[in-house]
Amino acid sequence: MSTAELNPRPLRVSPFIKFCRWSLLFTGIVYGAYHQRRLSKRENARREEELKLKPMRDAKLAEEKRLAQIGKKNYINIDLRYMLFEIYIFNKVYL
Repeated sequence: MSTAELNPRPLRVSPFIKFCRWSLLFTGIVYGAYHQRRLSKRENARREEELKLKPMRDAKLAEEKRLAQIGKKNYINIDLRYMLFEIYIFNKVYL
């Protein structure tokens, strides 16, 4: 194999194509910067709103957790009463 086959000479690219490539690259960078700025403003507004609502959300979650704990205790008590009642009935009927 000769080096001519491995490393062919690069083709000459038209100046118009080079111009189009560079202008599209620049346009993409400007487009991205514009949208990044716009989206970051929107995100900052969302974060501020979230920080305002955080105390209310935390209080609501704490209340739900407290009610869940109370409900779990009541469920266990009801379940134990039901089991004891079944044992009582079973012993009364079969003994």
